[in-house]
Amino acid sequence: MALIRIDGDDLVVVMEGLDKLWSFKGSLTIPLANVRGATADPGIAADPKGVRAPGSHLPGVIIAGTFHQDGEKVFWDVRDPSKAVVIELADERYARLVLQVEDPRAAVALVENALV
Repeated sequence: MALIRIDGDDLVVVMEGLDKLWSFKGSLTIPLANVRGATADPGIAADPKGVRAPGSHLPGVIIAGTFHQDGEKVFWDVRDPSKAVVIELADERYARLVLQVEDPRAAVALVENALV
């Protein structure tokens, strides 16, 4: 699972526990100016992921790490798709972040309120 917070003008995502190992990342810091929006999307885990490099993917168990698809990089950290949030980015290493969070509605509200 990931923790999302706003720190000044940055969106900070911190991976918890073994997710750091599975995703090959401990945290990500994204300037809010490069965040386009966020949505809760429990169905996204069923979408094609692309090529995993580096990361972990055990269907039905975990999707974590960097996935390359159609010329884009997408960062995943999801075990429970019902708690998935998608954060769209611009001018960043990743085109989007797909993260499992404790409360998807609260995470989307946090991101959207920071963009106002």
